[in-house]
Amino acid sequence: MATRKLKSVAGVIGTPVSQSLSPAIHNAAFEEMGKPWRYVAIDVDATYFEDEVTCSRDNGFLGLSVTMPHKDAAFALAAHCDEVAKRSRSVNTLVFSETGSIVGANTDGDGCCDALEHHGASVEGCHVAVLGAGGTARAVITALDLRGAAEIIVINRTAEHAHSAAQCSTRARVGELVDIEQAQMVINTTSVGMLSDESLVPRQYLRATHVVLDAVYAPMHTRLLRDAAEIGARTIDGLWMLVYQAVRQEELWCGVRPDPLAMRVAAEREIERRNQ
Repeated sequence: MATRKLKSVAGVIGTPVSQSLSPAIHNAAFEEMGKPWRYVAIDVDATYFEDEVTCSRDNGFLGLSVTMPHKDAAFALAAHCDEVAKRSRSVNTLVFSETGSIVGANTDGDGCCDALEHHGASVEGCHVAVLGAGGTARAVITALDLRGAAEIIVINRTAEHAHSAAQCSTRARVGELVDIEQAQMVINTTSVGMLSDESLVPRQYLRATHVVLDAVYAPMHTRLLRDAAEIGARTIDGLWMLVYQAVRQEELWCGVRPDPLAMRVAAEREIERRNQ
């Protein structure tokens, strides 16, 4: 292994990554913390994923954010994983230890729960409907379980995938859209609504008593969130979840908690810049 350099860089690895907001968010965190570090985007396909991770480690990276389609590969590559990553079998964060080992974590679930709590919605004791069964859904289900949710209803178009995701928690079960009516929280972890005006949830199942979080952040005001807001439900956009999972990554890499609001402002400015 090559001689490791002074840690000063982190990055997001995936494909495509050109539209990622992570560089704006994490560079704002570094600036707010007074760290002379930088965060970059690395576009790489599956063939070269492991090589790129090894190269990043050997060249002094703090760690990597892992995005699609590499979260499963990152789980397989990590020597050690945190509880959420173990249960979800999905890694969105790699940390390079001083000894050179690769540690895997998944901050998506805690980022989701932190975003909920930022808006005054405590997970403990709640009945939560989770839409989706992919890596993000599994991380969210695990985090909800660890934070004491009373029941987690997993809703997915493919029943087999829903049953698999429900295995992340003894409090989870497979459900149907109609079950949303009795839930207290509704969390969409799918990509439905991204750059479209679609929603998986028929409006008649939404209630004013719901807290609704959509992991989609492009657009921030998705059809699901607009429908929920129109009937008086509390809504939380996906940018909050993106920011709070990034906060958790910063804590893993630096041991310091950055200001989520500074990171949110940076993301909003980047979105505004791109829309000009």
